[in-house]
Amino acid sequence: MEDTLLYRSASQLALMIQQQELSSRELMEASLARIRSINPHINAIVSLDEERALKGADEADRALASGAVTGPFHGLPIAVKDTHHAEGFPTTFGSLAFKDHISTSDDLITERLKQAGAIVIGKTNVPEFAAGSHTFNQVFSTTRNPYDLTKTAGGSSGGAAAAVASGLIPFADGSDMGGSLRFPAAFNNVVGLRPSPGRLPMYPKAAPFSPLAVQGPITRSTEDAFFMLSTLAGPDPRAPISIEEPGSVFTKPLHNDISGMKIAWSADFGGQLPIEPEIQRVFKEQLSIFEKDLGCELEEACPSFQEAEEAFQILRAWEFELTYKDIANKHGELLKDSFMTNFQKGQRLSGPDIGRAEQLHHNLYHRLRLFFETYDALLLPVSQVVPFSADIEYPSSINGLPMHSYLDWMKSCYYISAAGNPALSIPGGFTADHLPTGLQIVGPHHADYEVLRIGQAFEKAAAYGEKRPVFPAVTNE
Repeated sequence: MEDTLLYRSASQLALMIQQQELSSRELMEASLARIRSINPHINAIVSLDEERALKGADEADRALASGAVTGPFHGLPIAVKDTHHAEGFPTTFGSLAFKDHISTSDDLITERLKQAGAIVIGKTNVPEFAAGSHTFNQVFSTTRNPYDLTKTAGGSSGGAAAAVASGLIPFADGSDMGGSLRFPAAFNNVVGLRPSPGRLPMYPKAAPFSPLAVQGPITRSTEDAFFMLSTLAGPDPRAPISIEEPGSVFTKPLHNDISGMKIAWSADFGGQLPIEPEIQRVFKEQLSIFEKDLGCELEEACPSFQEAEEAFQILRAWEFELTYKDIANKHGELLKDSFMTNFQKGQRLSGPDIGRAEQLHHNLYHRLRLFFETYDALLLPVSQVVPFSADIEYPSSINGLPMHSYLDWMKSCYYISAAGNPALSIPGGFTADHLPTGLQIVGPHHADYEVLRIGQAFEKAAAYGEKRPVFPAVTNE
């Protein structure tokens, strides 16, 4: 019964609490019991505060009983990504340099979650400073994939995705610069949306005008992605690139009929990237769902991403140096080598380097703008590889091509980050070894709603997200 309850959607659970069919205390006790049972296997939630969680649930129930006005997330538990501040909780960034740090305020995303009624119970695990798409650090160790405990859960929102996939929490916040929402969503068989820059305003942010880093939802369904965006999206004066549309745009009536849409696809980015054969095989199997079941017009096509590599690498290094200069200069000996390599790359950049990256960024944006004048969406694999061993930092090669850094295998996501388009990772099938894969749906500029709408149509037709992980001595329904 507990598993059945905890795998209900966040929106269903919120409605049950509002209608007093379920108390926040009952939901919280069930969530905490599951965390005690499952989290030792996957290490997704860190800095858990059970006493504070139960107190928050009791306060939520009293507020509802008194007739107080409550928010859409009222009484729901959430663990906040350990790079996002939550007042009174540790925020370690997965780094020994911050292992004893307690947040004295909330980041904007935490503020909105709490204002909507969500109860913060702890944090979700991350790689150090969210650098890389494999979640491990020297403070809390490694997060493991709930579908295969020997594999990575991805990152940097790996703890968030593993926790949601395992029924520990109904939804989670994540962030994405080079794929940190999409990789863990794909590897954990959940939904992760990289929204358009500014869709979810970010504060504080060292580079407030940069479009590279965004925040977004991790959920078990597109229904809950809409639900989260309806509250978390919308402008804020502290975030200068905020999109002015309110979150309420994600509550407008949804039509699942996407027949007639013209959708481009490529299993290997038009030959621009090495993609493991098993990823390509599973990806191509999904095309018939769009064509035969959903009535879309499919065409194999992919824009050139020739500028994406240099633009992303330069602008990311610039933002790393800007954001972490004080920390790296003070605590460099405590930070992982791969992080320091990227930071030092940022230190070596010149003004003309930044100027060239901005010009490349400009060219890439307009190429995709023109591409989406012909196509409604672009289908791509999320990852170039299947979930790999949790005991390595990153794959050493793909199809025989060496990967020289922890970023090299992530191009299938960060090429899209460089372009700035919204991109959804949706459960996209399983490998022959029963490992999850993700289908990446990329849309035109600011077409977040349409990307989710296409994703929901595919989700309903394919139903891959309904396959739950099974843990030792634990049965999930």
